[in-house]
Amino acid sequence: MLIAIAKEGNQVSQHFGHCEGFELVEIKDGKIAGRGTVPNPGHRPGFLPVFLAQKGVKVIISGGMGGSAQDLFAQNGIEVYTGAQGTITDIIDLYLAGTLKSTGGVCHSHSFEGHCGE
Repeated sequence: MLIAIAKEGNQVSQHFGHCEGFELVEIKDGKIAGRGTVPNPGHRPGFLPVFLAQKGVKVIISGGMGGSAQDLFAQNGIEVYTGAQGTITDIIDLYLAGTLKSTGGVCHSHSFEGHCGE
C-alpha cells in the first residue's frame, strides 16, 4: 500500500494544496518498504487527488485540506487523514501503530494566516 504525506521540509504541511511536495511511503506487512518524494506539480482545483491516485496512493495525510479535495480523494478510493502535525517520521510511526487519528477538519480559506490544520 502507498501512503502520501503532504510535506514542508521534514514536517507535515498544514496547507495541502500548497505543500512543497509529497512523501510517498510504501507499506508492506506493516513496515516501511520504501520511501520517496514527489514535488507538488502545482495547485489546480481537482488535479492533485487524481495525480496521486494515478501513482497508486491509497491514503493521504495532511494538516489542512479543503472539502472539495477531501471529496475528490474519496471518489478516487483514497482515505483522508487531516489535522496531522509534526515530523514526517512521527506521522509514519503513528500510522503504522494504528494510532493516527483524523480530525476530519475542513479548510474554508487559503489565507495562510490561520491554522488550516485545526
